[in-house]
Amino acid sequence: MEPWLIILIIFVSILLLTFFTFILPFYIIAVKVYKKQLVRKNKEMWGRACSAPDNAEQVEMYRIGEEWGMENKEYIQEVELESYDGLHLVGQFFDFGHKKCAIIHQGRTESLLYTYYFAKPYQDAGFNILVIDPRAHGLSDGKYSTCGIKEARDLLDWTRFIHDKFHQEEIYYHGICIGSATCLYAITDKSCPPYVLGLTADGMFKSFHATMKTHMKAEGAPMSSFLSFLVMIAIYFHTGANQLRIKPEARIKKLKKPILMIHSKEDIFSLPKYATYLYDLCKSDKKLVWFDKGAHSHIRINNQERYDEEIKTFLKERNL
Repeated sequence: MEPWLIILIIFVSILLLTFFTFILPFYIIAVKVYKKQLVRKNKEMWGRACSAPDNAEQVEMYRIGEEWGMENKEYIQEVELESYDGLHLVGQFFDFGHKKCAIIHQGRTESLLYTYYFAKPYQDAGFNILVIDPRAHGLSDGKYSTCGIKEARDLLDWTRFIHDKFHQEEIYYHGICIGSATCLYAITDKSCPPYVLGLTADGMFKSFHATMKTHMKAEGAPMSSFLSFLVMIAIYFHTGANQLRIKPEARIKKLKKPILMIHSKEDIFSLPKYATYLYDLCKSDKKLVWFDKGAHSHIRINNQERYDEEIKTFLKERNL
């Protein structure tokens, strides 16, 4: 047998052995993690009930939010649209009689009822409010969460819808966790309309790849960089969403509109060091506000008066 053929056989054997003993088992684990975290199995999953009924702060956020919704129910208009890929999406428009609107976008597992909780400072600042059930959440159709990528296209559709149908002349975004990434992707998209004026980003992460590792670690589950990478591959194969290419650390460099970044020093999912990192990358009109207390997405419940005041001051200083 020729020497080169022997070398080739050895090389191929090593590749196959590596694949079947290391890569394939890890990929199977990655798919299981992906399906557990990002695939909606039925309509009850990620519905309109409180997503964390055992968390006292989360329950209180829902209670306060639902109370706000009841106080303003006379202003609600149920709205709906079809996504670019054929999903039926639903939302609610609170029409307080203004010509500008704040769209509030939540993170994974949350319906529009969760976003009621964040509406008050914008109502006080003279905005109408649009809240939505993202794809695969609440009453909207869909099976897969793409952690902001396809959701950003949906957000742009909602933005044009609320502008055209309800004559909202100015739009402002507020995002929480994955919602902040969604808003960033939308506002930096080439097709984003000029009447989108800025965003507030609560707990933005540098990449979903990074935040998944910290999230799984906090849950006590093993999550290496390699396994997290394979989860990103699984997301791409199932949904076409490229989490390795589309991420806040890449998109924030393109931002040209004002951004208010809100972050807690206690955040163990979107680590504080990454907030500073993103802030330094951003070249637009920007402000980073630190809070000493508050878990991820739970800043306002621990600092409500200051949280609201920071938003209203940021808007007022920029005539938004």
